[in-house]
Amino acid sequence: MNDANIGGRIIIQQCVSAKLQTNAGSDETPQFVSIGGGIVIYVCFMKDATEDTALKMARTVCNIRLCPSENSGRVSVIELPGDILVVPQATLGGKQKGNRMQYHGNVDKTIGKKLYETLVENLKKIQSDNSKCLEKGVQTQFGTYGNLQVLSVDTNGPYTHILNF
Repeated sequence: MNDANIGGRIIIQQCVSAKLQTNAGSDETPQFVSIGGGIVIYVCFMKDATEDTALKMARTVCNIRLCPSENSGRVSVIELPGDILVVPQATLGGKQKGNRMQYHGNVDKTIGKKLYETLVENLKKIQSDNSKCLEKGVQTQFGTYGNLQVLSVDTNGPYTHILNF
């Protein structure tokens, strides 16, 4: 798949815990969201992104078997079960041109925000439909689309994967 056909890109990173300041750069009192063990996903939507892109991302994030389990196999974050932290990351859509980065391939900000919200809603729905997730009380937390954010991640790897949609 070449970059012209990519609707979105995510990076999935395992974590022991993560904390995201959702209003960095503002004069307001700092606001944070945090998760325990699970995954952090960084997400960028490209110009070709549709609602189907966001839905496919949510299903993939929840079902891909990347997390170590007690029996030494790999399981999905839903099977674990683990928390999910979603971080909007427009820079994942950048292309190098000379000594600079350009972001002409990224989706319009208004559309991107709607797709981001669709992704988060679907991650939460997939978790809420899973009895193991409900029992353990796992959660999906998320950053604010379009805002500067400060992230702190404790990893048990690092164990990081890039996926294109």
